[in-house]
Amino acid sequence: MQGNLTISLDFELLWGIFDKVGTRYKPEYFSNTRKVIPEMLELFGKNEISVTWATVGMLFAENEEEWRLYAPEFLPSYRDKRLSAYEFAKIHGLRPEVHFAPELIREILSTPFQELGSHSYAHYYTLMRGQSPEQFRQDLQSTQKIAQEKFGRRLKSLVFPRNHINELYLGLCLEEGYEYVRGNPKNWFWQETQHESFSKKLFRSADCFFPISSKSSYAIQEIKEFEREPLIIPASRILRPLNPRNPLFNSIRFQRILNEMSYAAKNGEVYHLWWHPHNFGNDPESSMKELKALIQHFKKLQEKYGFESHSMQSLGEKAKASLAFA
Repeated sequence: MQGNLTISLDFELLWGIFDKVGTRYKPEYFSNTRKVIPEMLELFGKNEISVTWATVGMLFAENEEEWRLYAPEFLPSYRDKRLSAYEFAKIHGLRPEVHFAPELIREILSTPFQELGSHSYAHYYTLMRGQSPEQFRQDLQSTQKIAQEKFGRRLKSLVFPRNHINELYLGLCLEEGYEYVRGNPKNWFWQETQHESFSKKLFRSADCFFPISSKSSYAIQEIKEFEREPLIIPASRILRPLNPRNPLFNSIRFQRILNEMSYAAKNGEVYHLWWHPHNFGNDPESSMKELKALIQHFKKLQEKYGFESHSMQSLGEKAKASLAFA
């Protein structure tokens, strides 16, 4: 069987880190992100690279009025109110350049081979105390409503924010139209991401440079289908941001990804790479140069081994087809 490269991107802007940085961020970081996304889309489209853009639903809004219009009736009642995007907006207000991006959504939809997916409406944390299943259901419904009414799309792929996968909520995801969910890598330091520890962070960082875990790719048959649940498509590797002060580590971490792609292509396995578009905000030029090199490597593997490019949805459809013939 041919190997498969799947790419999923967590498109968030400030909604992804507001509870960590508050208003202490560099404006150019997100202005760079907004400029580089069309460049990424052009590169993906030209090279026929399929990508899932798992997008925070709040970014779909044009302005604060529309943002409020599509907000759910029941907001997440986290015990720690600092985790709530709604509480943050109430205190700090909303700024179009970091909170809304409908024009970029339109560019995603107009670019060939791109899938618009969901990262929840409000960067919702399903494993934090205080929130409830009904609140999460309404969050999912808000995303589907704004996607359908504004852009005519019904979303099928979902990425849980912060990789907080609440298995008890998977049934809700399928009921609200999400057939495919990104899972975490199977290594112990990617499990229970709501309970962080120094050792988990250390091993996750080290694993980007050195092979301290089991192989990151997997056979498509490992994507299992369970009744009344979406297909879980495990992640393989995060493309960590470039560190301008450490070119040696940049090279090592990038070569590790290329080697893993080669292994997946040669052995007919799935390699699921993900990152945040805002990771390119610190050094857009060098980040784009690296992305071009990654795509060039993919094209070589495609020519030599028949390596395929898939979004989460198209890989999920292929996995379902293989299950049907099993």
